[in-house]
Amino acid sequence: MKKSLKTVLSASMAALCVFGFGMSANAYELNPEVKDVTPALREASTVGVWTAENPAMKNAPNKDAVLVMTFGTTFTDTRAKTIDAVEAAIQKAHPNVPVFEAYTSHIIIDRVKANEGIQKMTPEEAFKKLQDEGYTRVAVVSLDVIPGMEYSYDSVVTKMQVPHFKKISLATPLMYFQGTEGEPDQVVDFLKALSSQFPKMGKQDATLIMAHGTPHPGNAYYSVIQDRLHELGMNNVFVYSVEGRPNLEDVIPKLKAQGYKHVTLMPIMMVAGDHANNDMAGDEPDSHKSILKAEGFTVDTYIHGLGENANVRGLYVDRATEAIEALQK
Repeated sequence: MKKSLKTVLSASMAALCVFGFGMSANAYELNPEVKDVTPALREASTVGVWTAENPAMKNAPNKDAVLVMTFGTTFTDTRAKTIDAVEAAIQKAHPNVPVFEAYTSHIIIDRVKANEGIQKMTPEEAFKKLQDEGYTRVAVVSLDVIPGMEYSYDSVVTKMQVPHFKKISLATPLMYFQGTEGEPDQVVDFLKALSSQFPKMGKQDATLIMAHGTPHPGNAYYSVIQDRLHELGMNNVFVYSVEGRPNLEDVIPKLKAQGYKHVTLMPIMMVAGDHANNDMAGDEPDSHKSILKAEGFTVDTYIHGLGENANVRGLYVDRATEAIEALQK
């Protein structure tokens, strides 16, 4: 996966340079002594919503669409409450711009087709459908939580489609800016939205928010999350991940040291799928719930995906709006 991702990224960057597509987005100021900004330098300095224009289609009529990219899920109930709900919220906010969907996981696509008879589109298939139906400008919205490996994949797939459209934009994930260079602190925005679902906690109560985790450098966002929790005075809330650091083993000593006896587990993932139902809340001895009980804690679980939280859905609508507005500049 890592090797192919690097190969595809190199190919997409090469295509952008060869065809001379214009790129614009929020960016840090380049040194004024730089007189000739190369495509590579412009791409490297791009921050925030990414956009690209295709000069060969400058006279094509504007026909806009939103393409939502999500990893997907085989859990039907949570899909309706999360992914579908976010897409519906985006559509409601932008009734004149149709919203389409693509699943990035081919395994999920195959399982949904086999188990439910529903055919989900890959990103490539979705882009082809949009092209065939005459859409010329596409705002891509990622349902990722942080800019990790999955968001990198969304970025690569999007950039490879630039030759087929007049203009494309790519929204940032749920959390991106961290309050530097005059930008908003979207980690704080997220935590304030998330706090609406926190249980009431006494001195011996703690809440553990479970992230996915990634080998991508974006895993560092979890350290930022913990820092912002402290800044917000949410000292009884701890972030940990299934496949990254910090993990549950990192957090348990902190819980004991601070005298917590009761823990509520909740996922900070778009859907409450396999990780939430099995890794976090399952009855097997190696589930997070079972491990914590074996360590002497009483445990409750909150098995709901982020898409069920109306405040979080509002943040995804904001990301979509930013991408749609970028098409119109």
